[in-house]
Amino acid sequence: MVTTTAVKTTTYTHLELGQEVPSGIAGYYTPQKEVRLDCQGRQVLCIIGRAVVESSCCGTGSWTYAVVPGYVVNWKSRQNEAGLPVSEVEPVSDEETREQVRKALEATEAATLIGFW
Repeated sequence: MVTTTAVKTTTYTHLELGQEVPSGIAGYYTPQKEVRLDCQGRQVLCIIGRAVVESSCCGTGSWTYAVVPGYVVNWKSRQNEAGLPVSEVEPVSDEETREQVRKALEATEAATLIGFW
């Protein structure tokens, strides 16, 4: 007997690289590059950027972040209404794989804050 498991995918809308995105009243973030890491025969999409807090009650600061939408299923397969490319991704749910990706991003991109979808 063969059983199959449905794979949950979602879409990722690619942001314009190098463009500041306001974040609340205290700062902004800037996606700087997209990286596709090879991981267990698949590619994991990672967005690397810089976050800045310009004004807050606790001070100011900046850091490198990484957002990991997931495994690439369909790369830039369509565009949204604003003309931005959209990819289909499968979230990385396995904690061991997440840790491998985390370590790679810390080592190669100096990311201090890493988030997974």
